[in-house]
Amino acid sequence: MILGGCLARPGFSQISEVVAVTFFKRYLIPRLISYVLVIWLGITVVFFIPRLTPTDPVMRMIGEMRGRGSTMEPGTMDDIIADLTEMYGLEGSWLDQYWAFWGRLFRGDFGVSFFQFPTRVNQLIFTAMPWTLGLLLTTTVITTIFGNLIGGVAGYYARKGWSRTLDAVAMVVRPLPYYIFAFALLVIFAGLVVRWFPTAGGASLGALPTFTWSYIKDVLWHSTLPALSLSILGGAVTFQTMKLIVQNVNAESFVQYAKLGGVTESRIVGKYVIRNALLPQITGLALGLGQIFSGALITEIVFSYPGMGMLLYNAVIRGDYNLIMGITLFSIVGITTAILVVDLTYPLFDPRVRYY
Repeated sequence: MILGGCLARPGFSQISEVVAVTFFKRYLIPRLISYVLVIWLGITVVFFIPRLTPTDPVMRMIGEMRGRGSTMEPGTMDDIIADLTEMYGLEGSWLDQYWAFWGRLFRGDFGVSFFQFPTRVNQLIFTAMPWTLGLLLTTTVITTIFGNLIGGVAGYYARKGWSRTLDAVAMVVRPLPYYIFAFALLVIFAGLVVRWFPTAGGASLGALPTFTWSYIKDVLWHSTLPALSLSILGGAVTFQTMKLIVQNVNAESFVQYAKLGGVTESRIVGKYVIRNALLPQITGLALGLGQIFSGALITEIVFSYPGMGMLLYNAVIRGDYNLIMGITLFSIVGITTAILVVDLTYPLFDPRVRYY
């Protein structure tokens, strides 16, 4: 009877199969459905919003041609308007344009830019994207590492004078908008006080992009103020949040038991307090990616940095529907994908969360 009962128990392969099926049904598939819906809804909303504005890109182009002194016969003007409407994908009703847009999207074709005609949107985005990715990834890594480490230590030693001083500075910096803080850095380090850094651009005028130390140093020099702006503001938020979380964790019973058990403070801070406090910060990073990205775009506009922010600004000002859609699509897909990756890998960081 005992032997028969043992044989009747499910084997390891059967348990693994049940876990895999449960993972796909209860964890992965619902998140993938939400992922697709968010992307579709975001793209749809941004498709229709520019068309609600009074700016007509075709008539704007005609106005610019007239402003340059071009004279056209009435019949010729009608032909040009018809050609531009067809070229920009603005034929038919909004619904017709919507279906045509998805058809081009699945082919990887975003059309031509209105204000940099005849350059294609894909080319403009791929030229600007490395600047934004380099700035955004660098500042996010710096903010996450140093903000959490300094905030964790400051939270554990919350009664120290240096901890209170850092907290007071963070309280002053944290509420500042990105553009206000960026303007302040421009005035201090590139304007009225000292002139240590350039005021605009990603590299010196006429510099050829080459993989040499002189060009890399020039790029780093131009990106210092934008990176400093994002790092200080983002670091203030991370610092204060981490400090509050560590103070709550420090009051937990397992920390008090560790102190009574003679565990060294360095081990308590590193292995128990900060390690447990980092779990909510991972979730906060995923939820704050959209705000971080928008802050990077605003900072690029202030510093005239040749990234996606300046490209989007010019597209909005000139009513470039195609370019707005292309930038928005990459932004939505990138941020949503990053959130999905963090969501799927979160159980690896927190053993209390399971896929099933």
